[in-house]
Amino acid sequence: MSQVAYQTQVSESEIKISPIAAEQLKNLIDSVEEDIEGIRIFVSGGGCSGMTYGMTYAEQVAETDKTIDGNGFKVVVDAFALAYLEGCDIDFVDNGPNKSFVFNNVFKSVGGTGGCNACGASGGGCG
Repeated sequence: MSQVAYQTQVSESEIKISPIAAEQLKNLIDSVEEDIEGIRIFVSGGGCSGMTYGMTYAEQVAETDKTIDGNGFKVVVDAFALAYLEGCDIDFVDNGPNKSFVFNNVFKSVGGTGGCNACGASGGGCG
């Protein structure tokens, strides 16, 4: 029986990142002084308001994580989060004082929220 190799890269059909979001992710990585591997997207919750997601700095990449390697940034997603985020488009919206990453088409099958404050805006993470 042959084994299929585990794909460590997130495909564009799983998650797409807009050019402006990619630029903001690079800016976040450039602004961090400590050693990090990238920016981790995570999913949590499941209560009355459904699943929520957030972003934080990834200190390491587990062998079961998948990554998006962009120009000057890396996004890290575990299998649990990817199951809920599959098919989403990550964008960044700058409405004056309200700057945030926006996850469009997120949680298509289970419902959920679609906005996230930029990492660092709320003490190193967002959610």
